[in-house]
Amino acid sequence: MAHVTLKQLRYFDALAREQHFGRAADACAVTQPALSMQIQDLEASLGIALVERTRNGIKLTPKGEEIAIRAQRLLNDVRNLVDYAQHAGGVLSGTLRLGVIPSVAPYLLPPLLPLLRTNYPELELHVRETQTQPLTDELVEGKLDVLLLALPIRNPDLETLPVFEDRFLLALPKARRLSGRVRATKEMVEHDRLLLLEEGHCLRDQALTYCSLQQVDDVNTFGASSLSTIVEMVSAGFGITLLPEICLGVEGRSREIKVIRFVDPEPSRSIGLAWRRSSPRRDDFLALGKLVAEAAQVSLKRGALALQGEKSA
Repeated sequence: MAHVTLKQLRYFDALAREQHFGRAADACAVTQPALSMQIQDLEASLGIALVERTRNGIKLTPKGEEIAIRAQRLLNDVRNLVDYAQHAGGVLSGTLRLGVIPSVAPYLLPPLLPLLRTNYPELELHVRETQTQPLTDELVEGKLDVLLLALPIRNPDLETLPVFEDRFLLALPKARRLSGRVRATKEMVEHDRLLLLEEGHCLRDQALTYCSLQQVDDVNTFGASSLSTIVEMVSAGFGITLLPEICLGVEGRSREIKVIRFVDPEPSRSIGLAWRRSSPRRDDFLALGKLVAEAAQVSLKRGALALQGEKSA
């Protein structure tokens, strides 16, 4: 009977993801010879070749690809088993690894974190902020427990929970004359210089989709990875942008911009949670969703006050 260890499966899982012995060894915090030896032992135990070593690197054999899928499934089951044991004592206790996209984190975390600390003092929270695709990959791989991001996410292995709608508004330089216009239209965007986040940010894709911009010749990102940078560019008169409502309480303060709503139906994005369907912590994520909704109301009220203050100025 073949003797296969979890260590061997973890190392092979890392190799399957990285497609490189050195990077896989770094991911597992071991030396390359140690990882290579475990892979060889796994191949010997299973009696099949998992990896084809080529001049340009490695690639998985057909059987290796199937074993990689099964290994990831087994490792996720083990993580779920550990999760269940560690968190059986109560909702949102122990460690929680939360991934958040950059266009949400600065605006929802400030009101959310105190709520978590007050309501669930036994929770040990770890936050990872980056773009949607890396977060989704890390969630599937078991490196994260739950994501807070824009929906939808099309992955059959993930379950999602919509929490609130975040409307988009048009931001222009304060000096721009609007000829009495009180609502923005797509045409205003199509005939101006649109500033958006760099590629890879879902907020950029959502804005382009709403504006029906298939060509992005008039879109300038400046390599910006934060809304604060985009707002500064708008404030300086370099163009216009679409801002999510939850950011107005932060980005709309002390800036030389004016913000107006779009005509109905207003563009918006759905913000919610995503987690692995196999996770035993669904109750944790539902409880987290309630606090996210509460935090969102705080951010949206701040945004409404900022918008009201700008109109009265």
